[in-house]
Amino acid sequence: MTTGTPDAKRPLAGVRVLELGTLIAGPFCSRLLAEFGADVIKIESPRGGDPLRTWRKLHEGTSLWWLAQARNKKSVAVDLKTAEGQEIVRRLAGEADIVVENFRPRTLESWGLGWEALSQANPGLVMVRLSGYGQTGPYSDRPGFGAIGEAMGGLRHLSGYPDRPPVRVGVSIGDSIAALYGAFGALMALRHREVNGGRGQVVDVALYEAVFGLMESLLPEYDVFGFVRSRTGASLPGIVPSNTYETRDGKYLVIGANNDSIFKRFMRAIGRADLADDPQLATNAGRTARTDEIDGVIGGWTRSVDLDEALRVLNEAEVPAGKIYDIADIVRDPQYLARQMIQTFALPGGGQVRLPGIVPKLDATPGDTQWLGPTLGAHTREVLEALGYAAHDIDGLAQRGVIGCA
Repeated sequence: MTTGTPDAKRPLAGVRVLELGTLIAGPFCSRLLAEFGADVIKIESPRGGDPLRTWRKLHEGTSLWWLAQARNKKSVAVDLKTAEGQEIVRRLAGEADIVVENFRPRTLESWGLGWEALSQANPGLVMVRLSGYGQTGPYSDRPGFGAIGEAMGGLRHLSGYPDRPPVRVGVSIGDSIAALYGAFGALMALRHREVNGGRGQVVDVALYEAVFGLMESLLPEYDVFGFVRSRTGASLPGIVPSNTYETRDGKYLVIGANNDSIFKRFMRAIGRADLADDPQLATNAGRTARTDEIDGVIGGWTRSVDLDEALRVLNEAEVPAGKIYDIADIVRDPQYLARQMIQTFALPGGGQVRLPGIVPKLDATPGDTQWLGPTLGAHTREVLEALGYAAHDIDGLAQRGVIGCA
């Protein structure tokens, strides 16, 4: 299925995006724009394309991840290391509103495709540059992936248990956070261009800075108190109660009852009115001083009931709580289904695949999926013809290996 939103109701309809990135951060940034109607042209190497095409689980040789990450994009296969390929990209950039790239800094400059060259030809251009360490500073030339950004940004130091090595989140969270900042920055730059004189600018996103930007009170706590926050497992120190607890049937439950009134309701719901009425526990500061005691009481209660019963009690008491979902839970959950977060599409070659729906939900101009990640070079001929290339010129470029056509 596709949601089939008319172009007039797609909020980024008419915005032209040229994607020069590979793998995760750059392509995810462009995907967000494509989901809301931007015309995204993805440049790929004619020899294999984006490596993401062959990552993780494959269906008939193509990554299922690719089908989601490249949705709504046009694949144009161009060799960026050739002069003729670089000229194609320059011409595309000359008509673009946004260029998204996530090469190591100065790589595009070595091909004559850097900011100075492209913006001189197209003064209104916005260039989103995602890299490990940003375009400036002593580390800027170093290679940097999302995992390195998570480590440098402080996230890995906080992830896991204090008596064990740091762990990673199970997805490429550093890349995705940077991509979100990149899309946000691109739209701010477009807004600025529209209201303040028509010029574009660079949106410089460093992966480590994107992660660091989410680190809450980490810096001021260190600056004022010299406090170095570290790994604490499933709990959230200083905010009580907020933890994960095991139930009688061996499942796990997340409970966040750190609001003062919620805590009182919670304690009464589990038969501990004495704690609900304890003046020392009336505020978070008092509860923090007795964290172990409170967690012990809650853990004792959850271990005495099955997960479904625990959720029933907590929901009736209006205490925020939820089980730990795996993907099997997600695909049959009525909330996911009601909000169209599980959508079904036809697979190339037959069959169906479910992919995540679009976030956020815009009630008047929603995003949608027009098509899944395309085959390599599926749109090369179409895009070059629109640029004014004659059919025989396109054939010649293909014969010389400058481009690839599906």
